[in-house]
Amino acid sequence: QLQLVESGGGLVQFGGSLNLSCAVSGFTLDYYGVAWFRQVPGSGREGISCFLDSDTDPWYATSVKDRFTIGRDDRRSTISLQMTNLKPEDTGVYYCAISSRPPTNSDMCNMPGWFGRWGQGTQVTVSS
Repeated sequence: QLQLVESGGGLVQFGGSLNLSCAVSGFTLDYYGVAWFRQVPGSGREGISCFLDSDTDPWYATSVKDRFTIGRDDRRSTISLQMTNLKPEDTGVYYCAISSRPPTNSDMCNMPGWFGRWGQGTQVTVSS
């Protein structure tokens, strides 16, 4: 059974770091699109980072660029998000997501509807 399980969230102080992990089970990750989204109360899910279908660098939302790093290990079926220099505005529930085909452009990285499989989310809280 296909399942995505995030871990690594928690409470961290301003300027701190967290490493999120998403364990994928039930299928191999090769050739699938992967992404991280964030959601805060009262808002929809916001794309944070994703891998595109080309060999270009991953896409990052402007708010996290140069602070977050997305990773994937297809052999181990894991997706990661390294977060550094965290700010209070990074607070939210973080979700990993998978699509049957990788996004072909950066706009699609911010389209929750493109991704058909989601984890349960992990809470990240950054205190000021």
